[in-house]
Amino acid sequence: MDAIITSLELLGTTSIVPMAIIGMTWGIFGGAMPGLSPSITMALLLPFTYTLDPIPALVLLTSTYVGAEYGGSIPAILIRTPGTNASAATMLDGYEMKKLGKAGEALGISLQASSVGNFAGILCVILLTQPLSRLALAFHPTSYFALGILGLSVIVSVSEGSLLKGVIGALIGLMIATIGTDPVSGVGRFTYGNADLLTGVPIILVMVGLFAVGEILEQVADKSNWNQVGKVGRLKWPSWAMQKRLTVANLIGAGIGIFSGIMPGAGGTVASFMAYSEARRFSRHPEEFGKGSPEGVAAPECANNADAGVGLIPLLSFGIPASNSTAVLLGGFLIHGLIPGPVLFGRDPTILYGLFSGLLVASFALIPMAYITLSASIWLVNRPKPYLFAFIAAVVFSGAYSINGSVFDLGLVLASGVLGFGMRYFGMPMLPVILGLVLGYMIEANYRRSLVISGGDNRIFLEDPIALGFLALAVLFLVGSLVSKFRADRRRAVAVTKGSGPQI
Repeated sequence: MDAIITSLELLGTTSIVPMAIIGMTWGIFGGAMPGLSPSITMALLLPFTYTLDPIPALVLLTSTYVGAEYGGSIPAILIRTPGTNASAATMLDGYEMKKLGKAGEALGISLQASSVGNFAGILCVILLTQPLSRLALAFHPTSYFALGILGLSVIVSVSEGSLLKGVIGALIGLMIATIGTDPVSGVGRFTYGNADLLTGVPIILVMVGLFAVGEILEQVADKSNWNQVGKVGRLKWPSWAMQKRLTVANLIGAGIGIFSGIMPGAGGTVASFMAYSEARRFSRHPEEFGKGSPEGVAAPECANNADAGVGLIPLLSFGIPASNSTAVLLGGFLIHGLIPGPVLFGRDPTILYGLFSGLLVASFALIPMAYITLSASIWLVNRPKPYLFAFIAAVVFSGAYSINGSVFDLGLVLASGVLGFGMRYFGMPMLPVILGLVLGYMIEANYRRSLVISGGDNRIFLEDPIALGFLALAVLFLVGSLVSKFRADRRRAVAVTKGSGPQI
């Protein structure tokens, strides 16, 4: 009851509501622009959250995340170009409905399914985050070290087909994390005499560079699909009969999205395609899939929005980001001197009450803001890409410069952007870099603190039951992911061998 009263007071005394609406609107626009993922859309806002209080700043970022997941379906339906990776499955039947003259209905189904999935995911976050966080109240330095190792163990599942590339990315992140002042001795490391690096490389600048600048460089290098045009359609809310037909698809999407969100490294893309497959399995009209099926639009949209909400649980409960977007949100916490996890619940639960209130406001604002911004979103989709990315570049560099008024910061953003472009060119995943960068300090600092306590005896990690449990989970997760990857590679090899057999 106290939490409810506090949340209501925050809604009336802070700027949660306007920040939720602004974030939702910006997220829809960002998701609707092909090439901008939710993480990039959020990263563009990071520099501007410095001047905000912690609660409105976090609400702004999370609302942007929510809006971007829905916004990605707009170009997927209208111009067959997914605005986000997770909306790729929506494109399969959404664009077919558009070709049949049902673009407005497809947009309405997408919005309805997105709102259902979003609300289900946020409800799970509110109900599960605090109970899970209580486990970590008994954490010691050994426990936090093991938790960091567990966070790094998801590299196998987020390496997008190449474990070696994922490991290299994580090592890059860990190396960047060592730049600055030693956490124990206070000695400067890898600064090469530059005073600007004594405090380390700001995570926010690396994120903005990797995601936004790297994406701009990649889009400039690859000019395909720059001239596709989607006609402005009128969003049509699904009828009562259609909503009844979509009930099973929405339930499948919400269930798979919630399950996928809890699993590290799965992500909205996996959830949406799994939901699409299962919706087809249980549909009364499976023959319509791929030809303009309403269930083929509803299930993946519900799944990726539910996954987005539930994906906040690992971050808020344990302080570990499970996706690029939650890694950017972690950067928002760190900007304001906050560390998500059990300590935050104990020290200042008001922050999380405000965040949950903002998420609910954003969830309810999704439908009206989608109606209001649809025409503008489609207009934005159809702008010439050179002008669009020039605008984004201006936002990126002006925001980065406004943080400290430092030209050196602009250089860090550019360097991170070049690194991001190179990683995209070689097919290297981004999340391992962010994991290494964010978890590097936690792992190193707590490992060395533990050794100080034990007098250099590494057996201290085996004497802490929580640390031992996390390390065991990390090993199990790593072995399980490697076995799954080995089996998948073997199946692909067998399929290729059969496909290239002698022709008679």
